[in-house]
Amino acid sequence: MPGRKSEFQRLVDAGQPTGEVTAVRRFMVQVTGLETAAAGAVVMFENGEHGWVRTVKDGIATVLTLTNEGVPIGLLVTIKTDELVVPVGKKLLGRTLNPLMHPLDHKGAILTQSVRPVFTTAPGFAERAMLDTQLETGVTIVDTLFPIVLGQRIAVMGDAKSGKTTFLLQLTINQAKLGRIIVLVLIAKRHTDVEQLIARLEAAGVRDKVILIVANIFDSIPLQYIAPYAGAAVAEELWFGGEDVVILYDDLSSHAKAYREISLLTGTSPGRESFPGDMFFAHSSLLERAGKLKSNGKTLSALPVGVTPNDDITGYLSTSLISMTDGQIVFDLATMHKGTRPAVNVGLSVSRVGGRAQARDHKALASEVSKVLARSRQAEQFSHFGTELSSEMKADFYISMLLKTLFNQEVDDLFTVYEQQVMIHAAFLSKDHPDFSVNWIKTIIHDVYNTGKQDMEPKKLAQQIMASNPSVKS
Repeated sequence: MPGRKSEFQRLVDAGQPTGEVTAVRRFMVQVTGLETAAAGAVVMFENGEHGWVRTVKDGIATVLTLTNEGVPIGLLVTIKTDELVVPVGKKLLGRTLNPLMHPLDHKGAILTQSVRPVFTTAPGFAERAMLDTQLETGVTIVDTLFPIVLGQRIAVMGDAKSGKTTFLLQLTINQAKLGRIIVLVLIAKRHTDVEQLIARLEAAGVRDKVILIVANIFDSIPLQYIAPYAGAAVAEELWFGGEDVVILYDDLSSHAKAYREISLLTGTSPGRESFPGDMFFAHSSLLERAGKLKSNGKTLSALPVGVTPNDDITGYLSTSLISMTDGQIVFDLATMHKGTRPAVNVGLSVSRVGGRAQARDHKALASEVSKVLARSRQAEQFSHFGTELSSEMKADFYISMLLKTLFNQEVDDLFTVYEQQVMIHAAFLSKDHPDFSVNWIKTIIHDVYNTGKQDMEPKKLAQQIMASNPSVKS
């Protein structure tokens, strides 16, 4: 603490303006004497704590404290910097940090001299390039039916405990193993959830490729609010520096609630569901910071998470998130209760730009999968009325059941796009191979791929595999 107080004194001695705390309301502090402070400036209190200037009006600065420490009335305040900046760079890889980039992992201080503003504008239209490369998640149903593109902004939506975070973990592991950097921002999460996530990353051997930024449920509301913007600043530094980066915001629903609380306490007029009128801008300006740069061809992909209580995607935050992204992967409990993992709702999910990057043969295969699933749903509806199904409908229903089994994946079951194509072709060929086993092909596909046959056409490889006549049934 003496060292922090000396920093305050150095700022005062350097001629920085000084004010005094005149009112305290939870995390919101009113300060007089800082009329020259700009909105967005960082201030330092005499006790060493920091705050962020929200507004300055009628000679009174409204400051949001960035810690949970108490700030008493009468405490002196001075301006530290004109804008909120955070340390950035590759030295953050493998670390667990709070939104101010203070270590939470007991691995020592962050030794980097580079800093970047938390709040910046997105690259302009002329600075961007077309998206053309698929982002492989390793999850068959997503990579096939709802492909994600590097540089895309796609929402991950669903009710609590519907599998959203598990999917993000699968994507993180798969992308990290492909050499890409992941920035994972956790907002209002429990300590146990964070620890479990870290343990899974370490077990997968990808912890050193992930920057974990955590604002837990016990952190101050302002710290939860700045978390995604701080994560975007960290990701942008790596992106502009020549790296493909994927940033995950888990979740923006909690972030919106933090922003609503801040806005209501600072006197902002409430709008729909008491959210402030600029709620859409707060999230859209964040997500616009993703894309592909024309200068270096590198991408920043953004996957914001939204919570949909009771599987309702028509709520204010859900529809807002859908309107500002290039598609959405929707998880729901109803699908999960049918035994499907991941519980992706095929009818509500869509990737608006995914087809642009998907290989032609994979796109054709995905079209066939969609048709079979649609026809099988129709056949299932007919069967409820006791209608006798035609042989074609029975075949579609049989293949759809194999595909659904194929789409079921545990966290550690990740497949390349090529492996996915081979397995799907095998499912379509199953009508000539009654002993075909989905579980069997999942077990051997990695070994087959590693034998150097990845240059073979997927359908031909599937035919070779089917000819081996597995004896274990699904």
